[in-house]
Formats: sequence, C-alpha cells, structure tokens
Amino acid sequence: MKVFAAILAAGKGSRFGADKTQITLGERPLWRWSYDVFASHPRIGGVGLMGSDENLAALQSVDAMFVAKGRASRQETSAMACGLVPDEFDAILIHDAARPFVTHRLIDSVIDAIERTGAAAPALEVNDTLRRKTEQGLELVQRAGVVAMQTPQGALRDVLLKAHKIASALATDEVGLIEQLGHPYELVHGDPTNVKITQPEDLHLAHGIIRDVETRTGFGYDIHPFSTEPSRKLMLGGACFKGEPGLEGHSDADVLIHAVVDAMLGAAALGDIGQHFPNTEPKWHGEPSTTFLTHAAALLQSAGWKVVNADATIIAEAPKIMPRAEEIRSNLATAIGVGIDRVSVKATTNERLGSLGRAEGIAAQ
Repeated sequence: MKVFAAILAAGKGSRFGADKTQITLGERPLWRWSYDVFASHPRIGGVGLMGSDENLAALQSVDAMFVAKGRASRQETSAMACGLVPDEFDAILIHDAARPFVTHRLIDSVIDAIERTGAAAPALEVNDTLRRKTEQGLELVQRAGVVAMQTPQGALRDVLLKAHKIASALATDEVGLIEQLGHPYELVHGDPTNVKITQPEDLHLAHGIIRDVETRTGFGYDIHPFSTEPSRKLMLGGACFKGEPGLEGHSDADVLIHAVVDAMLGAAALGDIGQHFPNTEPKWHGEPSTTFLTHAAALLQSAGWKVVNADATIIAEAPKIMPRAEEIRSNLATAIGVGIDRVSVKATTNERLGSLGRAEGIAAQ
C-alpha cells in the first residue's frame, strides 16, 4: 500500500496567540519536526504541506511533494490536501503540524490499522476527572469510554475523498468525517508524548520532552580483499594511500567509511549500506564512499537523530594508518557533521592470523 502524508500547518494559532508552527523548538521550527519524521519513514511515499500566508515561504524550504495555502477551517484544509494527493497513492494520512513528536512506531500502527479496516486514528484513554461547564456550574462527565484523539489520522484514499465530499456537518478531525460516511474505522493506542502544542505553556512540556534525550549505539563492520587491478586506489576514511594496492569492491571499497555508515544506520534502525547503495546499481560503481557517509548523516538528521561521536578501528597488516589519522578523522567529522574531537580512528594488525594476518585484505569496525 502506497501511503501519502499531508501535514496541516495552516491554523492561525488563535489560542496560542501566534503562528506556533514557526516557533523554534530544539533548533528546528515546530512544523519541521513532524515533516522530518514522515519524510524519513520508509512506508511513506510522499509528503505534502498545507500552510498559511505567514509560513508558506518557510514550508517551501523543504522538498515536499506539494506546498499549498490552506483554507479557513481545518476540514477545508484537509479536503484540499486530499485533493492534491496524486492518484498513485492508496492511502492518506493527515497530521497536525502542532504535534511535533509523532514517531515512526505510531505511524506504523495507523498504517497497519488502515490496511485492516480502511480507516484509523490514534487515541488515548482519559485519566483525569472531567467536568463540563454549564450555567448551573460544573457537571461531572463520566470518563469511561472517553478518549482523546491524536493524529495522524487517515484512510484509504477513495474513502477519505468520499468522506470529504458527502460531509454534512463540520468535523474537527478525519474520524468525524469517516463517521458521517458510515465507514468503519479502528482506533490504535496513541502516544502520550505525541502532544499538541495549543497553549504557550505547552512549549514548556515540549522543551522537557526534547531534553529527555534517547541515546543509541550502532555497530558497523566491513571487510574487503585486495584487488588484482593495478588501477584501483586504496581509500581509507576518504584518504588516498598512493602506491598501495586498492581494495576490491563496487564503489571505492573504503572499508572504514562503510563500517561507520552501517553503525550510523544501525543505531537509528534505518537499514544498512547495502539497502541504500546496492552493489547491483551501476551508478554506484566507483562512487566515493564519502557520498554514502553524507547521505547517512542526512538520513539520521531527517529522522531526528544527531551523531554524538564515532569510534572506529582499522584492522590491517599494511599500510601504516596512524600517520594519516588526523586527516581521516577530519574527513569523517566533516561528512558526519561533528567536531573532529568527537571522531576517533585507531589501527591494529591481526597478528598474522587468518586472511587479514596474511595481508589478503583490510577490515574495519
């Protein structure tokens, strides 16, 4: 199923007092947080943005499939977004840009439910005591069965388009439209951190969430034999070792960079180097491995991750690596986007044991 995600950032922020989607949160505007998550999700085939007069120019700074000005109401903006989605997509997710902490896991849950039922949305059970203001005072609301709705909400493309077309009453979310259509939908368990920034004080909660940083560690390994082609250059960490035999491989066979790329992708659960740059693809033949490294760094950034440090070891009988260590560290640091003081490169031999000890190739961890 091919899925499209439309992010709504066209609200006026009347309760907030300003266009909240442009407020900076952790060095990124609020709308960019959810955009980056959807754009990096492997099951999302396209992302569109609906904006306002105030933020339209900012939204056009990313490579979205479309950026358009929204309408007066959320429902009208959602309908317009659905109409802009290309016919090739099977399902549409609608997400509020004011929810910056949507996760890949929650998106997967909604997509899985759409595949089962045709429409879905995340929701959380309400734990607080609820009271309704009336002219007589406060009236207790029974919270049994009451849930708080979240986004992304979505459905099969044809279902959502039809729901918008026949809507006879104003709906505040896509589930409201689906209910009017009479189509079944499924509620999946929401995420407590998928908060909506509505009031200025909500920003304090958001800043608290981003300070609660999750740290992951990835491990990468690569090994290449020496090539018999005299024209092959030996590349290690983006540095060329002239006069040394090159390594066999589809690209430039830089084992050190390949290992670092796999460690980065592995930490963020974004696959491996073979998935992103298969050796069956002619365009990667002879490609500098620094291309792979900068791509991996961009993928991590899009998914909301940032490299803290990299520690790598080259295993080779020859050549001598450490005289070039500073150059290699600088190459890696530049491509990854960190300071050189956060990159460590070490070298060791295999003590003449095995294929590496017989100088048949080079490995890196």
